Amino acid sequence: MVSLNAVVQSNSDLKDYGPGLVGVFVGGTSGIGEATARSFVKYATSPRVYLVGRNDAQATRITDELEQLNPGSRVVFVRCDVSLLRLVDEACKRIQEREEKVNLLVLSSGIFTTKARTETTEGLDKKLCLDYYSRMRFISNLLPQLHAAASRPNAISEKKSKGLASVVSVLEAGGEGPLILEDLPLKDNYSPKNCAKHAITMTSLSLGELAKANPSVSFVHTYPGIVKTGAFRDFGAVTQALIRVLFVVAKPWTVPVEECGERHLYAAVGLPKIRTVDEGAGRPYLVNWDGEPRGNQNVLGLYREKKIGKVVWKHTVDVFRRTCS
Repeated sequence: MVSLNAVVQSNSDLKDYGPGLVGVFVGGTSGIGEATARSFVKYATSPRVYLVGRNDAQATRITDELEQLNPGSRVVFVRCDVSLLRLVDEACKRIQEREEKVNLLVLSSGIFTTKARTETTEGLDKKLCLDYYSRMRFISNLLPQLHAAASRPNAISEKKSKGLASVVSVLEAGGEGPLILEDLPLKDNYSPKNCAKHAITMTSLSLGELAKANPSVSFVHTYPGIVKTGAFRDFGAVTQALIRVLFVVAKPWTVPVEECGERHLYAAVGLPKIRTVDEGAGRPYLVNWDGEPRGNQNVLGLYREKKIGKVVWKHTVDVFRRTCS
């Protein structure tokens, strides 16, 4: 386990990169995304922050708090329903119009649901889109800005000879399972369990393909642990009451949201500094909530051997082409 003290010490070195770091936080108006943005603003010098989400009231509150936390920061809210890929494209264009580089891209949007497949107007399941497709679309769109950040360090310290460029997808590294390869979008085989397995496994495999193609950018897939956030707000009153009881029972095993924010900033900034890629060159970091390696290597090893990552990424690009062109 990487101690919280070590995490905080590593995060405090963020100032060595100099002023003007840019962070994009998709799902940044609540929960883990908000907490990670808060940690970023706390340590960075004059950062520029983009919070992508739907809640204007929460965004206003968070913007005010972050700018008070670090008066040198500039925080911009980008309103977007990220369950629709065309709207993701619009959000990315707004960011690209303002920024030539992006140092951190943190993806934590998602919903908990037990409902049957719920198609968006673009023909994709809403949960699978939030957990997987829209996140990959943000990465694909912002790769030029990530490359620019990697190649143009703005460090004020000789210790930071390389630019900072990291992508973190907060989902469930280690929860990978078998894919239904003939039905990756789960049009005919949808269930909440299948949806979770597909999102998790396709994330690990696609980040692997992206890591091989973009070695200057760090790609991280995390399991955040048990974190009390607002993710269950769409459930009914009875279910929410039951969840509150479960959180009380599970309190010894929960990760405070503030600590979770610190650890996800560390995953983006500190982890690549101290550790070679856990599974070999050109592969993503798959990490547990405590910073230690995590991943279902039985599943991933087999799929890497069979080059299923290429199949998944081709499917993903085909979805983008059909939906967004």
